[in-house]
Amino acid sequence: MDVSQMQGQLIDYTASLFREGFLDDQFTQLQQLQDESNPDFVFEVVSLFFEDSERLLNDLGRALTQQIVDFKKVDAHVHQLKGSSSRCLRCLQQVKQEYFLVKNKLESLFRLEQQILAAGGSIPMVE
Repeated sequence: MDVSQMQGQLIDYTASLFREGFLDDQFTQLQQLQDESNPDFVFEVVSLFFEDSERLLNDLGRALTQQIVDFKKVDAHVHQLKGSSSRCLRCLQQVKQEYFLVKNKLESLFRLEQQILAAGGSIPMVE
């Protein structure tokens, strides 16, 4: 495959990422900041985003697996992830939906536990 074919492939692929919502105008703005003096600028910024996001997702996972979930800590991790994910709006929306789904389910679980305790019962252990 020659260079012009690879360039065409890159253009087609990039266009598809824009159509699918994985890239937006902020990515274009990043590209405009790249020049000959820093040809890897976009790659470096996106790599930092990946490292940061992976760390935040791991922190979020650890926070959610604690016996007593600190929802303030969970919210802080989600907020940080949101801030660093502005270039991936579709992915961010999916993460938010999953977060709220889990949050709603856990809140329902805790409400039921509180109702059981208020009625004089005890919380059964699920094995």
